[in-house]
Amino acid sequence: MAAAGRTPVAPFKVAQDLTIHDLRNALSAGWRDFKAYPAFGLFFAGFYAVGGMLVYGAMMKFNMSGWFMTIAAGFPLLAPFAVVGLYEVSRLRGKGEPVNWKPVFGALGGKGEEQQVLMIGIILFVAFSFWMILAHGIFAIFLGESGIGSETTGLFLSYEAIAMLTVGSAIGALVALALFSITVTSLPMLVDHDIDFITAMIVSMGVVRSNKVTIILWAIFMATAMFAAMIPFMIGLFVVLPVLGHASWHLYRRAVIASSN
Repeated sequence: MAAAGRTPVAPFKVAQDLTIHDLRNALSAGWRDFKAYPAFGLFFAGFYAVGGMLVYGAMMKFNMSGWFMTIAAGFPLLAPFAVVGLYEVSRLRGKGEPVNWKPVFGALGGKGEEQQVLMIGIILFVAFSFWMILAHGIFAIFLGESGIGSETTGLFLSYEAIAMLTVGSAIGALVALALFSITVTSLPMLVDHDIDFITAMIVSMGVVRSNKVTIILWAIFMATAMFAAMIPFMIGLFVVLPVLGHASWHLYRRAVIASSN
């Protein structure tokens, strides 16, 4: 039988009793990890932020301002993959082992030799691309006559624009929640265990299913923090992204244990 408060999922057990207190603990632990090894967090946050700025610059250069809100809304979907190295920092620190760049970069491939982390990265990239196409499809349906790329403040105050934002936000939230469900613990698991990415995603969905309210609150908090951090030229990402990355590791450790333990 499963231990109290745990549900068997594949070769793992997931917690059924996550609370806001656990989220606070994960954030506190994430902040401590970042303070202990800030260079790693700043590096990965810098890589992520620079990528975002390059995309933004390209949009301005090629007069693609109409893509800005779409990319800004979808960009956080790539964040879990961007901070995989930070999971290894937290793992090593938790075990009291030396933390250096070689194992941190090595974590980008996962625990085994089959690049399982990369497989989830591909899924995230494909989903991000799908979101961009879907979002502009929604735009075309509601505001096609205005011409994509010609958005003005007045345009976005129209009834059509309000309907577009309502529908787009609802669909975007569903896409984001689906991706969050398969990544909330799967990427940390692949850093921690030599398993396949499908098993990791199944366990991750089990965590969400067993702790719906708490995990949805976590997803809303992360999305809000990420979006706010992106507003001042992405400067806030240099703190928010690594803290959330480390915190995600600690929430995973609270939520998932191997069945043999």
